[in-house]
Amino acid sequence: MEWLTLTIDGREVSVPKGTTVLDACRMNNIPIPTLCHAPELTSAGACRLCVVQIEGMRNLPPSCVTQAAQGMKVETQNPKVRQARKIILELLVANHPLDCMTCQKMGDCSLAEYAYDYGVTGEVYQGEKRCLPIDDSNPFILRDPNKCILCGKCIKACTEIQGKSILDFSFRGFDTQVGPAFNLPYKESDCDFCGSCVSVCPVGALTEKQMVGKGRPWEVSKVQTTCPFCGVGCNFDLNVKDGKVIGVTSNPEAPVNGKALCVKGRFGMDMIYSDNRVTTPLIRKNGELVPADWDEALDLVASKLGEIKKTYGPNSIAALSSAHCTNEENYLMQKFMRAVIGTNNVDHCART
Repeated sequence: MEWLTLTIDGREVSVPKGTTVLDACRMNNIPIPTLCHAPELTSAGACRLCVVQIEGMRNLPPSCVTQAAQGMKVETQNPKVRQARKIILELLVANHPLDCMTCQKMGDCSLAEYAYDYGVTGEVYQGEKRCLPIDDSNPFILRDPNKCILCGKCIKACTEIQGKSILDFSFRGFDTQVGPAFNLPYKESDCDFCGSCVSVCPVGALTEKQMVGKGRPWEVSKVQTTCPFCGVGCNFDLNVKDGKVIGVTSNPEAPVNGKALCVKGRFGMDMIYSDNRVTTPLIRKNGELVPADWDEALDLVASKLGEIKKTYGPNSIAALSSAHCTNEENYLMQKFMRAVIGTNNVDHCART
């Protein structure tokens, strides 16, 4: 691998050839603000907030789409760069609702974070505000186009992660919006409701509907776990407040799926508190299913299997496993059938 040496803020660093200036900075713990960039998406240089000054270049290039070069000298925090970023933020905030006190994203909003860092108040540029209808048409995603900063991350996530291409820009200039074709509500589009768009949105334009009003980010503790809905092994963060799961958010460090999740994994955790959920073993007595403790239920299963095996032989018993279980659980199930019961009558719901 070929390595390059460049200077960033007076500090000499080495990075692999092909690295962008933004990645070079982040590899060396040099902070660069971004709104449209995500490591799992292709870079577009849309928000321009990551501009830097590079010796020999007349303009301030966006670092996310600028390749590092041998001997390059980069400045990331000089007055010219910071002033350019502040103007960009002022322009974004000029058309952005300043309802931060009631916004679900407050505390996890990149725009609010950078506005605080750069002293942006929204008073510099005054003009027309968007007043577009909020898309509340489906039970999973709340879409507020008035808060959209047109970063394009949701469009790329829909195309590059989910492969659906449901979202895109429509109209022009001040009237530009992001949404499904013909600006249809989400529920009338071909959206899978995977929520990939929600996971990359840097502001409150897209939020998990089931979590709205249930807790602020600083009130919520995150517990990384494995999704129980199938055998793929996706990881995500359970958002827990006061001992209760209020929703699911992506974990970019998930080894199997990154931020990607399906509609069940991201929005199906309300089944935890479903009234229809069986939470205790049930055994049949006098023709009716009645609650039992685990010891009683397991003893009954063991005795029945033993009786059947003794009377009809081990091949009279079969087991059907589930993709909802982990690989380890499925392994134990087939091991139990072969080593304890003594049969190879094992099947799995995902076999076909």
